Amino acid sequence: MRAQFVVSEIGVGLRRNLTMTFAVIISVALSLALFGGSLLMRDQVSQMKGYWYDKVNVSIYLCNKSDAENSETGSKSCAKGAVTPEQKQQIETDLKKMDLVQTVHYESADEAYKHYKERFGHTALASVVTPDQMPESFRVKLKEPEKYQVITTAFAGRDGVQSVEDQHRELDNLFQMLNYLNWAALGIMLIMLVVALLLIVNTVRVSAFSRRRETGIMRLVGASSFYIQVPFIMEAAFAGLIGAVFACLMLGAGQYFVIDHGASLRTKMELINFIGWDSVLTKLPLVLAIGVLMPSLAAFLALRKYLKV
Repeated sequence: MRAQFVVSEIGVGLRRNLTMTFAVIISVALSLALFGGSLLMRDQVSQMKGYWYDKVNVSIYLCNKSDAENSETGSKSCAKGAVTPEQKQQIETDLKKMDLVQTVHYESADEAYKHYKERFGHTALASVVTPDQMPESFRVKLKEPEKYQVITTAFAGRDGVQSVEDQHRELDNLFQMLNYLNWAALGIMLIMLVVALLLIVNTVRVSAFSRRRETGIMRLVGASSFYIQVPFIMEAAFAGLIGAVFACLMLGAGQYFVIDHGASLRTKMELINFIGWDSVLTKLPLVLAIGVLMPSLAAFLALRKYLKV
């Protein structure tokens, strides 16, 4: 098969169906950009989970006199009175015996009051809160933060324990929302992908119909089906490649302008550990491969139906 013939046939096909080819390129570019963006979003969520889960603690709040005196607001464990030194010592000992626990930090009522004033000192409620109303607590850092429920099960309801709270619940809500956004992007990507496939099939069908005389002559002189189909498949692959290149450019532009460059998210949201260029660059070959293979396969299947000479 002469390469010059294939290239000339690709050029002829692209010129004859310029508008539809342009539509295919745009559809492929948008669908692959959403696909790559979804993969990057998944990496971002995983990186944020690892970053934040490693920093959050499980807090075991102990009963104080206020909890014991007010049975309506106090927990059931606090109905027996404020935490005793023996109970406090036993809780700390049991925590340090657990293999899951990395560090245990005791926070007194005075320390809790100081931290409260630092965070909420500007509010009206801060003026009426006293140190004796603040609960003592143990701040527990875990070796495997995702297993925080083990601490809750072991200490919730124990005598002297007001409540066991973990910061993972708030983070789980955030990550759940991000996962929903990721699924929404995947759904839009699938819709755009279907549109792109339909456009590719339609473009191949129109191209095959407009060149039916040439393909008929080629068949009469003994050309094989594969020889006849290659220019059509290459046209679809070329359009898909251009669309994939545009998708890669959009992903790179998003990383550069939105996350890294100037007044970007990385400088405005320093508490979030954003993904880097290594994540983006690992996705680009996959986007390019899909951009070439998807239109080629769609064209091949379409030709089996429409290219009958």
